[in-house]
Formats: sequence, C-alpha cells, structure tokens
Amino acid sequence: MSSQAVTPARSGSVLTGLLIAAGVLSLVLLLGVAVFFVFSSIPEAFWNSPAGWVAVTTGQILAFVVVLLLSLAFLLYADRKIWAAMALRRGPNVVGPFGLLQSFADGLKVFLKETIIPSASNRGLFLLAPVITFTLALIGWAVIPFGPGWVVSDLNVGILYLFAVSSLGVYGIIMGGWASNSKYAFLGSLRSAAQMVSYEVSIGFVIITVILLAGTMNLSGIVENQRGWFWDWHVFGGGLAGLPLMLVMVPMAVIFFVSFLAETNRPPFDLPEAESELVAGYAVEYGSTPYLLFQIGEYANIVLMCCLYTILFFGGWHPGFPTGAENWPPILASMFGFGVFAIKTVFVFFLVSIAKAIVPRYRYDQLMRLGWKVFLPTSLVAVIAMAAYRVFGPEIA
Repeated sequence: MSSQAVTPARSGSVLTGLLIAAGVLSLVLLLGVAVFFVFSSIPEAFWNSPAGWVAVTTGQILAFVVVLLLSLAFLLYADRKIWAAMALRRGPNVVGPFGLLQSFADGLKVFLKETIIPSASNRGLFLLAPVITFTLALIGWAVIPFGPGWVVSDLNVGILYLFAVSSLGVYGIIMGGWASNSKYAFLGSLRSAAQMVSYEVSIGFVIITVILLAGTMNLSGIVENQRGWFWDWHVFGGGLAGLPLMLVMVPMAVIFFVSFLAETNRPPFDLPEAESELVAGYAVEYGSTPYLLFQIGEYANIVLMCCLYTILFFGGWHPGFPTGAENWPPILASMFGFGVFAIKTVFVFFLVSIAKAIVPRYRYDQLMRLGWKVFLPTSLVAVIAMAAYRVFGPEIA
C-alpha cells in the first residue's frame, strides 16, 4: 500500500484553521456583547452591595481559571511541537487543524479512563494528593498582574504570598508518593521534597535582591519600577544609574531561571519522575483524573514561574521603550500591556522547552551540588552586595 493511501488529506487545512479561529473569535465577541448587555441592565446599587462584590469576584475567578486552562492546553501543544522540531519530527498534527486540538483530545481520553486505586494504598490521601497539587497551583495566580489593573488580588506582600503557596506545593507530591504504597513512588516523592526545598532557598535569596532593588514586595509595584526603556528592567540594574548592578542581577536572573526549572521538576531536573530509574516517580500508581490533576498542576506551576520571571526581571507588561500608553483609553492600554506580557511569558516558556530538548538530565548528586554549593553561596553574596549598594551607593531612580 502506498504512503499516500494512508496519509490523511491536508488540502485546505490552513483555510479550515482560519475559519475555525474566525468562528471562535466571533462567538467570543457575541458572548461578550451579551454579557455586557445583561450586566448593564442590573442596577448599580447591587454591585455596591456585598452580594454584588461576591458575584463580581466569583465571576472574575471563574473566567480567569477557564482562560488559564485553555492557555495551558495550547502551551502544552507548543511544548510538544518544540520538542518535535528539535528531534526533526512533526509532532501533533492530526487532531484538529495543525493538531491544535491534540491537548483537548488527550485530556478527554485521560478523563474518561477508569480511576484505579491500589488495594494497599491509603485511599483518602491517595485521592487528596492530586487535589492539593492542583488547588495550590491555581491559587498562586491570584496575585499575578497581567497588565495595568489586571490582577485578582493586588496584595502588598504578593511575593511572600507566592513564596508561601509554592512552599506548600511539595506536600501534594509527598502525600501522593507515600499514599501509593510503592517504592518507586515513595523514592520519587522524597527526591521531589529534597529538590524543591534545596532550590527554594536560592529562589528566596534571588527574590530578596529584586525586593531591595525595587523597594516593594507588591508585584504591580515591581513592574511599575521598570517603566521606561529596556535598561530600566531589573535584569539591567533598574536604570542607567544602576548599570553596575548588572554584575549582580544578570547572574541572579540565570540562577532564578535554572532554580525554577528544578523547583517545578522540569527537565533537565525531572529526577522525581525519572523514567529510567523510577518508571514515573511519585505518579507511577496514578491514572485517569488524579493523574490529569497532577499534570495540570505541574504545567500551571511552570507557566506561573515564567510569568514571575517576566515580572521580576524583564519589565512585566512594559515593552522596553516609551509608547505613550498612559494616554490611551484604559481598556486599550490594558490590552496592549497584556499582549506585551503574554509575548514575554511565551518566550520564557520557549526557553524552558528548549532546555528540555537540548540539556541531558542531571544525576541527583549533581543536582544537589549545584543547588547547595553553587547557587546558595552565590545568591547569598548577591544579597549582601545589593544591600551594600543600596545603603552606600548612589540613588537609583
């Protein structure tokens, strides 16, 4: 049988993709217009009441979660396409135009599978572990500002909130590995605990250098501190007066990037689920929806760290040159800022995908040595240097 007889026809796939995109966009616009008219018919007194506040907040959270989950599906598709391109393969290309619906097909397939619980496991903790991982992965997004005024909760201590939530994330993995009553899963959870604790210390010191430079722990304030040209971004020292701080901030940006790869169990630091040694690590006994919750939580954490990296070092929603957006209509300025922020975040995610494709997996002793003997002393010295510069150095605008 010739190859042409089994290869699906792809003529017109570009036109089909454009038609689907246009249809989805039209549906979203119609839905937005309908929602606008419905909400405009409700008296203003209702929105000023406690019930109105609860309704608005709940609507914002639900809308955000839906958009986040859809974004994760397409980022996973992009992730697989990047890996395929690095290996000279095509990647997902059958389900939907250009394979764009592959993530939805995989999610539906996993969701419809039977949930099998090992007979010797702790049933309650076994089912609770992925729920904890999924929940903690989502609540961290509450303080991430995507644009001017686009944040669910603009906390003054947003960085501390994120650090606390990320520290709790290890409990879901530990519970899952222990409750599975499997040596492979238990070893994977122990690896994950040691790995996440080791690199959280370095991430904490790196964040302290950014706080000292910005003078605030509010994430929106950190972004606003980088307004202006690209040399005002923290990675370049926060302005022309702070250019000597590049000697501190550029290494800190590199350490933060590598550390968040280890913090999220991302290759080349995916030792907790190393298939050559532990089959699937802490998730080896999981399937169906619980396994899906683990995977969604993992990818949500990865994209969250990409967003945080953009906020701390690369100006957030500021493009790096004056645009006069402050004089635009507020909704237009917010949408422009969100577009800039999304482009930067996707680029960081691209670097994360490239790291998996080109860097071989570390041995566990190499992983621990890098965290404790290289990153920890370097970040601690950087904190001391940044504090000394802010006290004794020139004023940074």
